[in-house]
Parts: sequence; C-alpha cells; structure tokens
Amino acid sequence: MEEFYRGFAQRARDLAEKADPFTRRRLLDLAQRYDLKSRPGASRGRPPAPRATPPTLLFSRSGEA
Repeated sequence: MEEFYRGFAQRARDLAEKADPFTRRRLLDLAQRYDLKSRPGASRGRPPAPRATPPTLLFSRSGEA
C-alpha cells in the first residue's frame, strides 16, 4: 500500500510542475498527504478541523422568522 501512495504523490508533483499557481499549491499539498500515508506508523499530521455547527438558537424557535 505504501508504494501505491508514493506513486500517487509523485504523479501529483509531476502534474504540479505544469499547473497554474493555485492548482500547483493544491497538488503539492495533496502529494504531501500521500507521502504521509505512504509511511507506515507516521504521524497523520494535524487532525481535521471540527465541523462548524449552526447556533442552536436557529433551531430553538420553530415557526418564527
């Protein structure tokens, strides 16, 4: 499985060489994530950000606008 992710990381870096700056940055970030996955036992980086939940006030008063 490690080789699979290493290959994906390299493909993303290859594509980034020919991409516009915005896409290049995203592809290089993707390659970095694949590199992390390719190392068994490696840290997965920072945990995902918590999802934003709407305030309960929006749901507490049904029927009012």
